[in-house]
Amino acid sequence: MLIQVLMAAGVVLLALPALVVGSRRLTRRGPRSLRSPGSSRSEFVVVVTGRLLGLLLILLLSALVLVATVGALVRDVEDLPSLVYVAFVLDLLLAALVVLTSGAPRPPRARRRATPAPR
Repeated sequence: MLIQVLMAAGVVLLALPALVVGSRRLTRRGPRSLRSPGSSRSEFVVVVTGRLLGLLLILLLSALVLVATVGALVRDVEDLPSLVYVAFVLDLLLAALVVLTSGAPRPPRARRRATPAPR
């Protein structure tokens, strides 16, 4: 029972915030963005499609783990199928990948120092 509660808490605390962070930065332009003037639009579409598929996979795995663990807690089932554990680990790994690669918001640029006025 403790493992099931920890699995549900892990999904809620890591995978669901990763979905929010990943969806906010789905089409973000960063320093390593492919939307530079010399790049083609198809490269950007491929990157956004890959990000979208990754987020959908996280959503499906999170739903599977949450339904299985909450259902097992309600029905008082001791053993979950081993595929649920595999889905949980894969979900956490993908969520960590999204969180770690999304990058932190940049601090605002420092203002240029003004030249001293002649006296």
